[in-house]
Amino acid sequence: AMDPQQRVLLEVAWEALENAGIAPDSLRGSRTGVFVGITGNDYAHLLDRGDERDIDAHYLVGNSANFAAGRLSYVLGLEGPSLAVDTACSSSLVATHLACQSLRSGEIDLALVAGVNLILAPAGMRAADRAGMLSARGLCRTFDASADGIVRGEGCAVVVLEREYDTAARGEQALALISGSAINQDGKSAGLTVPNRYAQERVIREALDVAGVRAHEVGYVEAHGTGT
Repeated sequence: AMDPQQRVLLEVAWEALENAGIAPDSLRGSRTGVFVGITGNDYAHLLDRGDERDIDAHYLVGNSANFAAGRLSYVLGLEGPSLAVDTACSSSLVATHLACQSLRSGEIDLALVAGVNLILAPAGMRAADRAGMLSARGLCRTFDASADGIVRGEGCAVVVLEREYDTAARGEQALALISGSAINQDGKSAGLTVPNRYAQERVIREALDVAGVRAHEVGYVEAHGTGT
């Protein structure tokens, strides 16, 4: 009765640690935090459609989002904070921000940051379609005037974060450096799901300020735009 998202998360986290040059077994008892961006719960919907007598003792821990993070900490014996983050499309980026804050405060020495989403049941697709969110053409034309909705995707990604000098001490080369991050909320806008451009501008400016980067120094932008 375990959500396949939890299984995929375990597999990819193990691969990420190996890619970072860290033996997973060496982290047992360490101050390693787990921050998982997860919002879907399709597998539980499938189970709920069956005979409730088939619901066993593993249903709760196998299908609650918080256990996706907790199971990873349990399997690897990690003793840092372990939490699931659900802020819809921004879940994994918010998880990254929280992990960075935890590292900077000295609360943890290493972080596993993940995002996982598997489409396993039709209910979510139907709900998005009835809300007018899905592109009729199956194309996500982000920032284009012809955008008519989103295209849902699935997958899992895990990154290993640590302070720069800790990476150097291990004799490894960091693949990327996070100079700064920021989060906020749109607050009052034209609707619950309608973006607030002023709030979005503020959070971008704040992230640049935290990173000590000027706007004209930015050479590449990777963004998520729902097109809704």
